[in-house]
Amino acid sequence: MKKKAEWPRRLRSQEWYGGTSRDVIYHRGWMKNQGYPHDLFDGRPVIGILNTWSDMTPCNGHLRELAEKVKAGVWEAGGFPLEVPVFSASENTFRPTAMMYRNLAALAVEEAIRGQPMDGCVLMVGCDKTTPSLLMGAASVDLPAIVVTGGPMLNGYFRGERVGSGTHLWKFSEMVKAGEMTQAEFLEAEASMSRSSGTCNTMGTASTMASMAEALGMALSGNAAIPAVDSRRKVMAQLTGRRIVQMVKDDLKPSEVMTKEAFENAIRTNAAIGGSTNAVIHLLAVAGRVGVDLTLDDWDRCGRDVPTVVNLMPSGKYLMEEFFYAGGLPVVLKRLGEAGLLHKDALTVSGETMWDEVKDVVNWNEDVILPAEKALTQSGGIVVLRGNLAPKGAVLKPSAASPHLLTHRGRAVVFEDIDDYKAKINDDALDIDETCVMVMKNCGPKGYPGMAEVGNMGLPPKVLKKGITDMVRISDARMSGTAYGTVVLHTSPEAAVGGPLAVVRNGDMIELDVPNRRLHLDIPEEELARRLTEWKPHHDLPTSGYAWLHQQHVQGADTGADLDFLKGCRGSAVGKDSH
Repeated sequence: MKKKAEWPRRLRSQEWYGGTSRDVIYHRGWMKNQGYPHDLFDGRPVIGILNTWSDMTPCNGHLRELAEKVKAGVWEAGGFPLEVPVFSASENTFRPTAMMYRNLAALAVEEAIRGQPMDGCVLMVGCDKTTPSLLMGAASVDLPAIVVTGGPMLNGYFRGERVGSGTHLWKFSEMVKAGEMTQAEFLEAEASMSRSSGTCNTMGTASTMASMAEALGMALSGNAAIPAVDSRRKVMAQLTGRRIVQMVKDDLKPSEVMTKEAFENAIRTNAAIGGSTNAVIHLLAVAGRVGVDLTLDDWDRCGRDVPTVVNLMPSGKYLMEEFFYAGGLPVVLKRLGEAGLLHKDALTVSGETMWDEVKDVVNWNEDVILPAEKALTQSGGIVVLRGNLAPKGAVLKPSAASPHLLTHRGRAVVFEDIDDYKAKINDDALDIDETCVMVMKNCGPKGYPGMAEVGNMGLPPKVLKKGITDMVRISDARMSGTAYGTVVLHTSPEAAVGGPLAVVRNGDMIELDVPNRRLHLDIPEEELARRLTEWKPHHDLPTSGYAWLHQQHVQGADTGADLDFLKGCRGSAVGKDSH
């Protein structure tokens, strides 16, 4: 257990607010124009509430109200709360993709913390990129930090059927193409998909990353699953506000919580909940910021033998609301601990160990959180595939895949990029059937740019009309955590930098062998080498702005797609005064 720091002591914020010098009066005096009494600057912890609220980030649209509860908790514990808006990237609205701006958001958050008089911070997050970006930024500065998420939406219902946000969007869209649903019915269903504040109500990336924050020990126990509109979400926010003040007094930092053991706990948790493949790329990036050596091999090693026991869409049938009522993530963590799959002594932001937090919880619904013998899949971890088509790795989510396709050999049908796919996929003249392997290129970190969630390519209507609902799909893209199917993602190196994916041609045979973790392009080695030598990039490169910076410096998906000049670098939390 961490030894607590001496208290009272002079805090970082006193570099701005403590004393009578001209510089201090400059900082403190201007703050007083908001009506703050002089004694608030007396050395008590100043807490930055980093809020990703935005009208254009609908998942986080209620975080202003929630921030007031965080403030109440800070005040109660004797701290001084100051709310700070930070970059908010919504997957729902940002083009070309919010993933392109995750690193920009992380950089902005890092400098917002470093450059301002905060002694600790509350990370208010929701939509899936806001969680990793704020964790990355906070890890880079390494001041006391704690996560509170906005929580998932309530269940959706359409004609008596549960509707999972995202998951049913993909399902209903395919039904329209197959002639099984009318466009008017699709529009009618739209109203039932998002019927309250909050993030996706499936085990999509937002709920997955909320679970990852809790499994890492960076959020209070039970935070991940409380619905956005449940009063207990407000209670969690207020308790988080209280806790961050004590964390500052104890000097409990992210680097002491997010250890290698904590990341291994998170990887196993992701397998147990049937979490998003996006967790791979985000946790690799967070680990890089905190200086933990985490690799794709750790994902396969830690997750391979963990059963998926959370029966939620897109892998199962329930939604986050039922998961919360069943006991939420603490029940899953207890299961892992009982199975010997949890580092029980991992420290959490509560100051207690992970096991102390979860050992006494109860599972209230064993149809939602299943016994291991009834697991959705006995090997639920993210599969890491390698071979001549993915020398640096690719990933697949087995709990969302079709078992009969996990070993498959088929003829490649190639789309050079997303525009090529959109131009061809609905054409009945396309030479494709259900035995083929759909391949899409140039959708990785550099290629899209930003690595959009387009890897779960919709099937061609001519196949859907035969009653086929899944095919093997391969790309260097990501897919939404709400999506499903036998989809190989994050293929590295990506096509835009001349990886083997770039030279796949129509008619090539591709072998997928998930049990043996193999992804193979079935052409002679000499032919592959010749094609790679002759390859030339065909996509336009940005010439200015953040897009240029991203293109020049983004790394591959296999290491987290962070910017190369930021990974593994923690700097001083105190800057120079310019006055």
